[in-house]
Amino acid sequence: MTESFEFQSIGRAHSPYKEKFAIPRQPGLVDAAKGYIELLGDCNREEILRGIEGFSHVWLSFVFHQAIKENWKPMVRPPRLGGNKKVGVFASRSPFRPNPLGLSVVKLEGIEQQSRSGQAHQWRLHFSGGDLLDGTPILDIKPYITYADSLPDANSGFAECAPDTRTVVDFAPELFNTLQTAEQQHPGFSTLIKQVLAQQPEPAYHKPSEREYGVRLYDYNVRWRRKGTLLMVFDISAV
Repeated sequence: MTESFEFQSIGRAHSPYKEKFAIPRQPGLVDAAKGYIELLGDCNREEILRGIEGFSHVWLSFVFHQAIKENWKPMVRPPRLGGNKKVGVFASRSPFRPNPLGLSVVKLEGIEQQSRSGQAHQWRLHFSGGDLLDGTPILDIKPYITYADSLPDANSGFAECAPDTRTVVDFAPELFNTLQTAEQQHPGFSTLIKQVLAQQPEPAYHKPSEREYGVRLYDYNVRWRRKGTLLMVFDISAV
């Protein structure tokens, strides 16, 4: 007999990632990605956060809300295996799962209280290094505890080490003024672009070519093309 459960989101994540494409495949790979969680309903209160400031990192349980409409399959093709070899979905971190639940550890950057005229105070948890789509529903927040959660001798199967990020990312000279404007709105924007593209988000089955790609970060569309080991950003346009 199967059992069903119903949960209410306790918060909503806000991040630079406005679409699924180019989100890093694991948390912590792009530390320039800053975001925050806006607490909701009965969880939007000071006492629920008391003591969390003593922890440097937290676990986020969340819903892959844009994967719910797509059918899951028992076998998937992990990008780390070139997009060709299949493994069981439980041997992967694919968002297309029997239950579309995710788990990420992020760095806690601070707690903010915002006052709203005539309304209750709004509490936010700021974080960095996330791999969450903007608008992701958060189900739970737990502190990261080093002695229990860090297992350096663990076997990581086909993902024993971090992906190679030696790809060089550069910007076309004519983007100088656009980048300056974007940096004023989103400090560290250039670094964010470099770190995101260094993860080589292009589909693993695509052969190296001068094919063009694009991704939306914050309120900008970023477009690039690959030339060997060089990724050249040739256009940054405000949405």
